[in-house]
Amino acid sequence: APGAMSGPGSEEPQPSQAAEDRQQEAEQDWAAAKAFYDNAVTQRARPVTLFDLVEEQRIYEEQGLEKYVEYQQKNENVILKPGPAFYFVKALEHVNARLLELYPDDEERFDIVLMTNNHAQVGVRLINSINHYGLTIERFCMTGGESPIGYLTAYLTNLYLSADSEKVQEAIEAGIASATMFTANKDVAYSDTQLRVAFDGDAVIFSDESEQIFKEQGLDRFFEHEQLNENKPLAQGPLKGFLEDLGKLQKKFYAKNERLNCPIRTYLVTARSAVSSGARVLKTLRSWGLEIDEALFLAGAPKGPVLVKIRPHIFFDDQMFHIEGAQKLGTTAAHVPYGIAQKSCKST
Repeated sequence: APGAMSGPGSEEPQPSQAAEDRQQEAEQDWAAAKAFYDNAVTQRARPVTLFDLVEEQRIYEEQGLEKYVEYQQKNENVILKPGPAFYFVKALEHVNARLLELYPDDEERFDIVLMTNNHAQVGVRLINSINHYGLTIERFCMTGGESPIGYLTAYLTNLYLSADSEKVQEAIEAGIASATMFTANKDVAYSDTQLRVAFDGDAVIFSDESEQIFKEQGLDRFFEHEQLNENKPLAQGPLKGFLEDLGKLQKKFYAKNERLNCPIRTYLVTARSAVSSGARVLKTLRSWGLEIDEALFLAGAPKGPVLVKIRPHIFFDDQMFHIEGAQKLGTTAAHVPYGIAQKSCKST
């Protein structure tokens, strides 16, 4: 334990065989997760997340910038296919439409900004595609090859999504809620009338404080720590603010007696066990004045099958093996590069 001391005559406690086995298994998990993540980053093209630009990215990588821009201009009337964030954005716009009906004079709605390091010459094709799908995206930030991260603060960004893990890491380090999006491996039908957002708990909504205990001292100490600290709220994680924003908008519907017809639904999908470590999570949310519509404590069971039932427009998690499991079963997942899980990946 932190602060424990051993004198000259004391005996240093030896880890049990079970603890050693657990550590070896954890290291194998992290090695597998890191291999998946590295492969995803190096092999996957990095297109604009709203649209699928994989072919265009190939042209850029193989033929260079000038040929890329030339191709985009020649094909500016060819509509781009949806990317991993497309249906999430569509759901945001549905919420906006409902809010406009209920509060025509209130501008508190989702403000969607297209951030891209594309050159301005590509803008016409993006505009044509946005108009084709009936999206309402008025703000563009096209940085001509430079990183758009510096503009995020200027736009008062609450959430930044990208297919480029390096930019996402840069945004997280700048204190901006951010996640790397991964396209689902299967096509699924999303709700047209309700935005569904699913969050992991530790290192996503909450800090990685408890996860550090688990990684460094094992499951038993984790359970003990959570029970001892049941009434002490967890510190906030990188996406707490976004959950808070969703909650504020939900309350606008509740105020109009629309709770049962609310177009926003939130889910906590955590590997925690409800009995041994769930109370602290629920009490933390209560202390923040936040409601979560559904809380699913899976006690280590895979998250993918539960997400198939929920069909969220986006699922946030800090661990790549959960992202991979969600992907395989058809969930659009977003990796939040925050907390001890990232250090564990880098160290194995």
